[in-house]
Amino acid sequence: MKLPETSNIVIVGGGVMGASTLFHLASRGIKNVVLLEKNEFFGQEATGRCAGGVRYQFATEENIRLSLASLPMLERFKEEIGQDVDYRQCGYLFVLTNARDVETFKKNTALQNSLGVKTEWLTGDEVRSRLPGMKFEDALGGTFNSKDGLVDPNSVVMGYISASQKLGAKAITDIEVTGFGITGGKITSVKTNKGVIETPVVVDAAGPWAGVVGKMAGIDIPITSLRRQMLTTTPLPDLPRDFPFVIDFAQSLYFHREGEGVLTGMSNPNETHGFDENVDDNWEMVNMEAAISRLPMLEKAGLLSHWAGLYEVTPDAHPFFGKTQLEGFYIVGGFSGHGFMHGPVSGKIMAEIILDGKSATVDVSGLDLARFVEGRLIREYNVV
Repeated sequence: MKLPETSNIVIVGGGVMGASTLFHLASRGIKNVVLLEKNEFFGQEATGRCAGGVRYQFATEENIRLSLASLPMLERFKEEIGQDVDYRQCGYLFVLTNARDVETFKKNTALQNSLGVKTEWLTGDEVRSRLPGMKFEDALGGTFNSKDGLVDPNSVVMGYISASQKLGAKAITDIEVTGFGITGGKITSVKTNKGVIETPVVVDAAGPWAGVVGKMAGIDIPITSLRRQMLTTTPLPDLPRDFPFVIDFAQSLYFHREGEGVLTGMSNPNETHGFDENVDDNWEMVNMEAAISRLPMLEKAGLLSHWAGLYEVTPDAHPFFGKTQLEGFYIVGGFSGHGFMHGPVSGKIMAEIILDGKSATVDVSGLDLARFVEGRLIREYNVV
C-alpha cells in the first residue's frame, strides 16, 4: 500500500492497542487515519507472543474497571466485529502459598466483589480438590473466577484491522517510523523509512517500543521491556477437559490447556530490561522443573514449541492513556503484561480522549503520564 502524504491521525504500532484504536477512530467516522507497523504482519510482537489470557482478577479498581469494560467486548466480538476470537471461559485459579498473599488476595477479592466481579475465595482444601492432578500440599487458599479465560490474540488484531479497512482506514506493514516533525511544540509529521506523512495527531501504541518512539519525539515515557517466555507440550491424555488457567502466584508459574497439551510459563525475577526475544534455555529448564513438581504428568510430555516475547513495564504496573507535553502526541501503553485483555476498551478510550477530550467509557484520568512526576503511582499486586 502506498504511503499517504497526509493523514488526520497516525497510529504507530500494529498490535492490539494500535488495531483497536484504529477501529474505534474509524467507527467514529474519522477519515484518513493510518496505522503503521514495522513488521511484515500485524500483531506479531507482544500481542502475538502473549499467552492469550483474559481476566477480571486484579488488585486495583482501575484495572478491574478496564476488565469490566473490555472482556464483554471480547464476548461480543464476533457479533460486533465479524471475527470469531475463540473466547474460552475456563476460569483463572490463583493458588496462594504464603500468608501475605492470602491476606492481600482476600482484600482483592472483596474489592472485585464490590465492583460486581464474582470471584470466589477457595480454601487450601478446595484448591486441592479442584486440581486433582496437581501437587499443592502447601496451598493456603486461592481465588477463582469462572469468566476469566483465553482468547486468540491474532484473531482480535486481524478482526480490528479488517473491520477498520472496510471503514476506509489504512493499515500498512513493513514501514518503520524514524522520527517526527515538530514545530512550535506541536506534532506536524511522521518520518518513516519510506517517506513522510504530514499529520497533526500521533498515537504511540508501540507496546514495548513505546518509550523508544516517545524518545524520537523528545518525550520521556517510563516504559521498559522485559522478556517473558513460555512453551507448549505434546498431548497429555490425563489432563481434565475443564482444566483452568492455574497460577502458582508465589512462583509466577502458570499453566493452561493448549490444544491437547499444556502451555506453561514462569517469570524470571532476575530478567534484565531489554529487547531480547530469544528463548533462554537455562530458564526453560527452571520453568520445567517447577512445572513438573506441580503437575507431575508433565514428565510424560514432550516439547511442542517455545517462544519468548516482551512485557511493556511501567514503575507501577499500570498503563498510560492520553496526552503528553507535546501537543498532538498521545500515548496508550505500559500495560505490564495485561495489555491484550484490555486492548478492546483501550482503543475505544483513546478514540474518546482524542475526539471528545476525555473518556466516558472508563475514567482513566488517573492513568496519565504526569502521575510519575506528581507521585500518584497506583500499584498493581496481581502481576504474573
